[in-house]
Amino acid sequence: MQKYDPESGVRQLSGIVAKIVFFGLLAFSVYQLYFTVVHRLPAQIHRPIHLGFALALIFLLFPATKKLREKGKLSWFDYLLSILGVGVGLYWPLQYDELVVRASSINQTDFYIGILAVILVLEATRRAVGLPITIIAGLFLAYAYWGRQMPGFLKHRGVDLDNLVQSMYFTTEGILGTPLAVSATFIFLFLLFGSFLVQTGVGQYFNDLAVTVAGKRTGGPAKVAIFSSALQGTISGSSVANVVTSGSFTIPMMKKLGYRKEFAGGVEAAASTGGQLMPPIMGAAAFLMIEFIGIDYWTIAKAAAIPAILYFTGIYIMTHFEAKRNGLEGLSDEEMPDKKEVFKRLYLLLPLVAIVIFLASGLSVIMAAFFGILTTILVGLLRPERFRKLYIATFVVGAIGNPVLQMMLDGALPNKLLQSSFVGAAILTILVSYLFDGNFSDTIDALVDGARTALGVVAATAAAGIIVGVVTKTGLGLKLANSLVALANEQILLTLFFTMIAAIILGMGSPTTANYVITSTIAAPAIILLGVQDLPAHLFVFYFGIIADITPPVALAAFAASGVSGGEPIRTGVNAAKLAIAAFIIPYMFVLQPQLLMIDTTFLELIWILFTAVTGMIAIGAGMIGYWYRKTYWIERILAVAGGLALIYPGWQSDAAGLVTFGALIGAQFLFKRDMIGKPVTKAS
Repeated sequence: MQKYDPESGVRQLSGIVAKIVFFGLLAFSVYQLYFTVVHRLPAQIHRPIHLGFALALIFLLFPATKKLREKGKLSWFDYLLSILGVGVGLYWPLQYDELVVRASSINQTDFYIGILAVILVLEATRRAVGLPITIIAGLFLAYAYWGRQMPGFLKHRGVDLDNLVQSMYFTTEGILGTPLAVSATFIFLFLLFGSFLVQTGVGQYFNDLAVTVAGKRTGGPAKVAIFSSALQGTISGSSVANVVTSGSFTIPMMKKLGYRKEFAGGVEAAASTGGQLMPPIMGAAAFLMIEFIGIDYWTIAKAAAIPAILYFTGIYIMTHFEAKRNGLEGLSDEEMPDKKEVFKRLYLLLPLVAIVIFLASGLSVIMAAFFGILTTILVGLLRPERFRKLYIATFVVGAIGNPVLQMMLDGALPNKLLQSSFVGAAILTILVSYLFDGNFSDTIDALVDGARTALGVVAATAAAGIIVGVVTKTGLGLKLANSLVALANEQILLTLFFTMIAAIILGMGSPTTANYVITSTIAAPAIILLGVQDLPAHLFVFYFGIIADITPPVALAAFAASGVSGGEPIRTGVNAAKLAIAAFIIPYMFVLQPQLLMIDTTFLELIWILFTAVTGMIAIGAGMIGYWYRKTYWIERILAVAGGLALIYPGWQSDAAGLVTFGALIGAQFLFKRDMIGKPVTKAS
């Protein structure tokens, strides 16, 4: 994790500093819950506090260099930077009234605080996220200041230093802009939700459930990796974290069965990366889309459903054909978990079901996340060793009675839903069960881990805010969009291709959140200029920003998988990219035909689109692997891929051509039978 994921490169602390960091992380989560449930603060107060918490903790947890991390000791400048981070975070809340009054100008103190804020954000981003996004943010700042000296269409009148500092920290269009706002509300709560899921044992249960469902099938361990990683994506927004978490379990199983090292690592990397594409939660960048497009989250999750199904279908099919080609069977009975025990714990999936219900019901995203956390805690209490105490707690809550509960909640909480007796009973049940149990450790650990996970996201979104601020201030976004369209000669396919390349390059080594902010600000407008709707355009750059994690030469998820498998990193990346071929095709399809995103389509049309698209992925998978019911000739492979593409592309003409090709290829597989070395056989192997 530390080798391939900068957000995991924390130092091991001890003594008083470890306690300070522990309570700092705990306070961060408690503050965020307070903001969500009890008292909503103005944006200019809440966002700086959110940023201040992160800056102070990042400089204590993340060392300036790898050598200092190995030593495990803090330098004097780490303490200084941490204290300055607190100061920058508190400046807005302490000076709120004065800063609001002089909104259009800043004094000398504001100027120095603003410069300090920019420097601290860049250094915190370098430590917690990595150099790529830090360099990009620095280049954008340089462009804003020296814009009048730039050549051609990039030239602008320039932004003086006072104006630049003001826009960066004393407006809501820079560091404190939309990206940080989303981090301070939606993203933090969902990261906390994921942390609570881990503490209840859901992560391990995903592995057990995946083995139970897919373990005995052909090439079982590879299919276990696909199911497990898709589920893990609901509790982790990091491709590398998914690889290391589930890959340490699935990759050795795949190797033991007979999969090549690079293929095993490629399966895990492709599946783990796809976790961020899987509704209902998806990756952190999906929450940014809410603000950037101005639509509700449920619409985004619903639109992403079919592309995500096709993505994992493609990986599943190709691992199946690879296993058939090499004669790889599933796990033995001795290697399988006890089905009864696994299905007894199905209740652990209730929080995910609850989140879907909350989002579908029209509840705000932030409150859906909070209720998801409550549900997760209650589910954690259902564990056998705590179940009796939950009964006692429920009895006590019932004895207290509804009137007392209503008196406690009446007017105390801002949200009407929170004042309902149902929610109050849930909260009180948890508190009373803790009283009988006496064990708060799981909850405390979840709060601390959730805040620690959020630190990198806060730094990345703050740095992304710098980029957005410069784009807004200079009009760079529209200039680049126009130039991209002109370069492509206003051809939609060429524009999409150039946008894809830009998203993949920007995504190499950058977190998905920062990548999406940059591409949605610069590249997505180019697609929109050609008449494409906002949602398909933004999902297009969202997809390719994520797929950068498995696209050589800088494929962080694939490199992490090779570290687990012992395979060669670049070959692992090539295998991962081949397995994830759907992710390179589907975005083009849903931009050209938005029906794949459930836009302007009927239920029957949707069923047909899903059927033809899945059928198309079967054909593409056979063509990519070179095996169907038998080994395929090169002409069959070409026709399979072409027929598959025709089936995925919505439209009756393309569907008809694809189905004819598909049927002809299946017929050829049985009419011209041969095994892998060319000998005739009596039946399909």
